[in-house]
Amino acid sequence: MKISFLLHNAYGIGGTITTTFNLAQALAERHTVEIVSVLRHRERPNFTLDPRVSLRPLVDLRQEKEHPQHLRPAKVFPAAEYRHHQYSELTDERIGACLADIDADVVVGTRPGLNVHLALQAPEHVARVGQEHLTLDNHPSRLRTALRRAYRRLDVLTTVTEADAAAYRRKMRLPGVRVEALPNSVPDPVLPPADGSAKLVVAAGRLVPVKRYDLLIEAFARVAAEHPDWSLRIYGKGEEHDRLRALIERLGLTANVFLMGAAAPMEAEWVKGSIGAAASNFEPFGMTIVEAMRCGLPVVSTDCPYGPGEIIQDGVDGRLVPVGDPAAFGDALLELVRDDERRRRMGRAALENARRFAPDPVVRHAERLFEEACAARRSGRPVTQGRDPVRQVLIGQGYAARDAVHATGSSALHTIRRGRR
Repeated sequence: MKISFLLHNAYGIGGTITTTFNLAQALAERHTVEIVSVLRHRERPNFTLDPRVSLRPLVDLRQEKEHPQHLRPAKVFPAAEYRHHQYSELTDERIGACLADIDADVVVGTRPGLNVHLALQAPEHVARVGQEHLTLDNHPSRLRTALRRAYRRLDVLTTVTEADAAAYRRKMRLPGVRVEALPNSVPDPVLPPADGSAKLVVAAGRLVPVKRYDLLIEAFARVAAEHPDWSLRIYGKGEEHDRLRALIERLGLTANVFLMGAAAPMEAEWVKGSIGAAASNFEPFGMTIVEAMRCGLPVVSTDCPYGPGEIIQDGVDGRLVPVGDPAAFGDALLELVRDDERRRRMGRAALENARRFAPDPVVRHAERLFEEACAARRSGRPVTQGRDPVRQVLIGQGYAARDAVHATGSSALHTIRRGRR
């Protein structure tokens, strides 16, 4: 197959870019793959791209930022999409021309506005796969209305969690569209995993309010008070940097908590630690959680919608704690800090359980969906809602382990129920 991914800006930094690059590179072992980047603002991508994957931009902001058409608002890209201000008549025109001439068998959109372009403008022979990297409930009602109209022309819609797939099936009523969870994948580690001996907690991601690094720092103050030889390293950059720096100073944690800046790839930093941490109020998937687990770290995370509860098996390979509760988060960290054997045992479980997010099972799942979408498009029939054996393994591994800890408390039961709704 020839597979084209339609991406907002391949030259930036973010989870959607990372997971698109990961999937494209894995698929390139057996298929012809390209990434079409609507926007470009620098010479090379921040992330290294496999040379087998071609990359072509449509609008180069270095030369075309003041183009007359780029100064007028987009009409195809939905106005309620929060990236709308970055789109224009010029992007409408370039995306439409790209889709009209595309020679791919499958085109994969990677955000709602681009999925709308794909649904409305792709040629009839092209299989249309829309990806959702946020969640349906996170979208404003005006955007959901626009998506409900356009998405009926897709063949497949994928979400990164089962919970979000269920929400789309229940609330959007998309007859003839196959809606299925396709989790993000993380490449196989190349370094030996962490051994759990380092007195270090590691977190990573954009320094933005929703990630709640302030809560993590407050929670870690409890650890530092009892175990001053432990440290917290936070990797990333963003608007919250100065506020977080001030909080670290106010709490007297300058010798224990460090803002490390961005690091790519993160693997070399994860393996230096013994515990991963994620304190978000909202996490559509939880890429950094999987990255940490694949490096042998148990992860303490808030039990926020939707991703963490489908990744972490509470009490087995990490801990899930209530959203917005620094005391509970600190207590969960201390459980692992105080007990070396438990921390190491949970790290080994994290390494094993996170294998379901390795490229191979996720890519096989994607390939099956793409092949079935192509076959359905050729036959003129909808893509049937099949039972993909690879998908069953992905789902089963996560639910089976959570069922095993069902009796350990209401948090685990809540996670299972939420994951299945």
